[in-house]
Amino acid sequence: MQQVVIATRKRDSDAVIAALQNAGVLHLKPITGGPLNTGTLAGTDAQSRREDERLLARVESTLAELGSYRPAPAPLPAETTWADTVEQAALPVAALARQRQEFQADLDAEATYGDAVRALSRLAGGLDRSRRVATVPFLLQPTDNVAELQAALNETLRDRHALATETVGQNRVGLIATLTGDRDAARAALGRVRLGELRLPGRFDRLSLSEAAEQMEQIARSGEARQRELNTERDRLAQTHAPVLYAIRDVLKDRVAVHDVRAVSARGKYSLALQGYVPQDRAAALTAALAPFGDAVSYELHAVDEHHDALVPVELKNNSYVRPFQVVMGLMSPPKYGSFDPTWIVALFFPLFFGIIIADIAYGLMFLAFGLWLLGKARRNEGWDLSFMGAYIPPATLKDLGFVTNVMAAWTILWGFLTGEFFGTLLEHVHFFYINPELLDRLWGWTGLTFPVDPYKAKEGYYEGFLPIVFPRLETEYFSNVALVFALLFGILQVLWGWAIRIQQGLKHKDPVHTWEGIALFGGVGALVLLAFISRAAKDFGALSNFADPRVWLMFLGFAAFIVGWLRVIKHFPLLPIELLSQGGAVVSYARIFAVGLVSAILAKLCTDLGWSLYESLGFLGLLLGLLVGVILHFFVLALTLIGHILQPIRLHMVEFLNPTGFNTETSPRYNPLRRLSPTQGQVK
Repeated sequence: MQQVVIATRKRDSDAVIAALQNAGVLHLKPITGGPLNTGTLAGTDAQSRREDERLLARVESTLAELGSYRPAPAPLPAETTWADTVEQAALPVAALARQRQEFQADLDAEATYGDAVRALSRLAGGLDRSRRVATVPFLLQPTDNVAELQAALNETLRDRHALATETVGQNRVGLIATLTGDRDAARAALGRVRLGELRLPGRFDRLSLSEAAEQMEQIARSGEARQRELNTERDRLAQTHAPVLYAIRDVLKDRVAVHDVRAVSARGKYSLALQGYVPQDRAAALTAALAPFGDAVSYELHAVDEHHDALVPVELKNNSYVRPFQVVMGLMSPPKYGSFDPTWIVALFFPLFFGIIIADIAYGLMFLAFGLWLLGKARRNEGWDLSFMGAYIPPATLKDLGFVTNVMAAWTILWGFLTGEFFGTLLEHVHFFYINPELLDRLWGWTGLTFPVDPYKAKEGYYEGFLPIVFPRLETEYFSNVALVFALLFGILQVLWGWAIRIQQGLKHKDPVHTWEGIALFGGVGALVLLAFISRAAKDFGALSNFADPRVWLMFLGFAAFIVGWLRVIKHFPLLPIELLSQGGAVVSYARIFAVGLVSAILAKLCTDLGWSLYESLGFLGLLLGLLVGVILHFFVLALTLIGHILQPIRLHMVEFLNPTGFNTETSPRYNPLRRLSPTQGQVK
């Protein structure tokens, strides 16, 4: 990244800023302090900015009410007609928005009160239209006692009232009829038994019960048709006005951007200066954009000092495989300029961890189908409208999500073959996958395990099939410890790797505090890991004195590195021993890969075993019923657990791995260059 300072005459500033917009490479940095003016605009510049922002806000609010996404481009009308064009669209759109809002309120009222109001209208029998008789409606919960209300009414009104109730759903509605002059007394009686009068929302509160019931009935009958009518009208207005509104909006955004550039620049009476950053490989584009101005523009480029410059923007640059995973890194702030980009590590381990957790061929095929669907929409240049969540995913993001999903699916399918899982144990029931104790002894015997052979299972053909299972995580009686240690190995790798990066970054930036902190915790965590392995998880502390074992020497060397490193940074990190214990816990956190994956496998197994037992018990009918039950349960379990299966690998990377590197403590802004949104004919001259 290179830093650039540009100075120009004030009268040429509009053209220079327009050229910078066209180049689209300069990331601006505000100029603060100094003898020239910066910050809020004044005079005609401020007035022009207010007018542009007012019209831009009107355009954007109209587009929001239309609910449309960018259509095909349209020609830009003459500037003198912009205000009238916007108002011609905004007035009918605002009127339609009010109609939609009012109608939605009617729909909500009918959905909430419709049944109750119709029941109350029947109870009133027309008395609600009388001038002499007042009706007081109310709601009753199942636990409310009508006798208490009747006693309160008798005490206050004696025989000058009538009370009726009717069941509606799980509750009841009631109606008190009395003389108009006794309405307040009836309400007071309701209050004494902790009941309140039913008040309808909005315009229905001014209507009688009969009138409200009639209108709610009409809303219920014609609501769907009216909704379609309003949506059709909105679509028509969007087709008519959205293209030109987007064209005007883009130009206005470009003009407001010009005002923003002035606001962050240093301004004199006759000159303007601005500063920013441009990537090394795009400096030529900046030079070409400013070249036509000749001596009217003076600029200087020089390399940034990554050790000391603050707020240097960051642009991630990765290969075609890693780049889509930047959508995952988008959950975090960019790394500090001059540090390392962990996207490639996330691209390698995140889908791997996900695949180990799910490890089911059928689930993997489902993810693969979903990923291909996302890529299909992206190829057709279609976005994904998630209006129920208030979101819209553009085609470019869908392309990245589809690629990431397919990589996750590939690892899930591969690990599904290793664990022998297809909708849990379905293919194991039909002996496609099977347990081969002899093969497992050859593969995992070096860990000290011997896989037992159950004579009953052998007689039933449990150890016969087509493909042997090589990672039998569901065999919890004898394989759980192996699977757990396997997961912890990733923790050992990533936590130590994180502190190694801390050391490397400290050396690179000549920062002795972070360098020695990294050395201390790299050595300490490594020593704790060796302590656990040498003592066999605290079962044999006598092995720690076996100096013939080179691991013992490495362990003591690690503890020595921790002590030396801590003494060098004790003023800055006096509680480093506590942090060492925390980092040991970070390694153990990778047991999530084993634990969450095992829970997922057990749930899938239970779903399939239930369906299979129905087949064995009921024959052909049980087969159909088992398929139905199994599919429903698998879908339900996957829907409930999927978010956790995605978040756990992300958490391990964002917290356990990236915390030691310092990634989460120092960040830089994203590279966001000044760009033009409108086509060339919309340029500000």
